[in-house]
Amino acid sequence: YEYMERAKDRLAMVVPATLMIIFVLLYLNFGTVSDTLIVMLSLPFSLVGGVLIMALLGYHWSVATAIGFVALAGVAAETGVIMLIYLRGSWQERITAGRRTLAGLHEAVIEGAALRVRPKMMTVLAIMAGLAPLFWGHGAGGTVMRRIAAPMVGGMISATVLTLLVIPCIYSLWQEALVRR
Repeated sequence: YEYMERAKDRLAMVVPATLMIIFVLLYLNFGTVSDTLIVMLSLPFSLVGGVLIMALLGYHWSVATAIGFVALAGVAAETGVIMLIYLRGSWQERITAGRRTLAGLHEAVIEGAALRVRPKMMTVLAIMAGLAPLFWGHGAGGTVMRRIAAPMVGGMISATVLTLLVIPCIYSLWQEALVRR
């Protein structure tokens, strides 16, 4: 019990610090708070799948599941960054071509998101295939490894939906407001 309390106290410091580091790195990458917030807003959505699979499996919050969630947040932020880079690149092409219109924005968002479907699916399948032995493995350390893998497996499913649907929608809404000004 004492070890759990100490671990809980450490996690109370490590998780916010990790989120702050992710925020700073995203800001350094994008240079704008708006793009950073788009990716950061996506993190809670990606964690939904991890929470659901934990509930389905009857797992409780532990150090192992916290590690799984921290790893999931990193992967979700990474895929969100890549999606945003493709969206920005596609939109920048339209702006350079003199098509800074709502129709041009919608084309750019569809094109940028469509370019990420196959790579995103390949990434998700590779991660889930890599986690499968941990998730279904038995033997020494199997129960701990399942608790690390479970949030990541569930989270990768919701992160995929998020990355392919939610981030383009948020980006589109944000850029529409800027175009209308």
